[in-house]
Amino acid sequence: MTGADLQLVLAALAGIALSIALIVKARLHPFIGLLCGAFAVGLLAGLPIADTAKAVQKGAGDILGGTGLVVALGLALGAMLQLSDGAAGIARAALRWSGPKGAPWAALITALVIGLPLFFETGLVLLLPIVASAAAVLPGANDAAKLRLMLSAVTGLSVVHALVPPHPGPLLAVEALGADLGRTMLYGLVVAVPTAVLAGPMLAQITARGVSLGAPTLAPARVEVPAPPIWRALLVVLLPVVLIAAGQVPALMPASMATSAEWLRAASNPVLALLVACLAALPLLFGRAALRAPVQSAIWGETMAPAGAILLAIGAGGALKQVLVSAGLSDLLVRASTGASLSPLLFAWGIAVCIRLATGSATVATITTAGVMPGVVAATGASPEWTVLAIGAGSVFFSHVNDPGFWLVKSYLGTDTPGTFRTWSALETAISVIGLLLVLGASTLF
Repeated sequence: MTGADLQLVLAALAGIALSIALIVKARLHPFIGLLCGAFAVGLLAGLPIADTAKAVQKGAGDILGGTGLVVALGLALGAMLQLSDGAAGIARAALRWSGPKGAPWAALITALVIGLPLFFETGLVLLLPIVASAAAVLPGANDAAKLRLMLSAVTGLSVVHALVPPHPGPLLAVEALGADLGRTMLYGLVVAVPTAVLAGPMLAQITARGVSLGAPTLAPARVEVPAPPIWRALLVVLLPVVLIAAGQVPALMPASMATSAEWLRAASNPVLALLVACLAALPLLFGRAALRAPVQSAIWGETMAPAGAILLAIGAGGALKQVLVSAGLSDLLVRASTGASLSPLLFAWGIAVCIRLATGSATVATITTAGVMPGVVAATGASPEWTVLAIGAGSVFFSHVNDPGFWLVKSYLGTDTPGTFRTWSALETAISVIGLLLVLGASTLF
């Protein structure tokens, strides 16, 4: 390693450490902390201040331009499912059909389905209060049984958030690495299902023991409209996923027929797919009430409240990524990966783990890692699709106090801080490690 390489590594570590201190110790929003860290990396790495500022603007602009609409439309879809009671209806039906013994598995399956098109925090707000209510009335259920039910639900949400597009993190990684979207979705589901089973109901049998529950401190909002039939809510949830997957159909058809189905490729664009789903959700979930001003106001109020914080944090993560790339970290990683015997998939996972632990954000970890990995993928010949999934697995490693999701889950579960570490943090670590092992194994078969 040359002196310039050492300076770059130390600059990256110092910038990330500054971000941690500002977020955790100074209690600044991740948007400000990450921006300060990005400027610190550039200056310490020897980039002129003007070039650092340009890199910050480019990184934030690229991320928000490509993913901001996906996040906003996903939040809007989640708000409609929440306010209409559509997601709650799916959850209640699944738990009613499963019975007490099958309730954790029903909660997991429901979370995997509902979580497919939704941002993690949105799915959590939608699903967990309903699951918590169901847990509270389980016949003869103690705290451990209730917690197994709720942990199964958050496992499903976290797994699809990390591993399955069109979630913003995996979708960004797909774009950055030039991966095939349909293939990544397929591989992601192959990895996600067994990961969710092992890290959810099975692990919860161990981690839930001896953890006491208090009253949840958060509750979802609703508007006064008739709840939609379950089939309508399921259609809204699955529509964007089906549209995105349908974009792969022309590639499987004979050339003479593929031209007539080319419109499916356009419909599979994540922004268009989510927009179509949002437009369809209005009449399907609300009926004529969708035209009422109070309903529209509630939908967009619930959408915009979390959108600002999420988009700002994602944009700042993109800024940090671009400064690291402009400073030469991507080239350094290429040299390191080609000169070492370490698997590029394990390499990508390890970088994502470090950034996740530092910043607390799975999406920021995915953005930053995917931004510095294209050169490594090209140099090593690694599959971009499996690299996306390795990054996604690393991005959820050990949620702790600098992760807003840690406090959100704690509030909905009703656990104390040590109990949240024992359950939620252990669950996230299991998803990360099991996901990596499955990615490494499956990548040798496909």
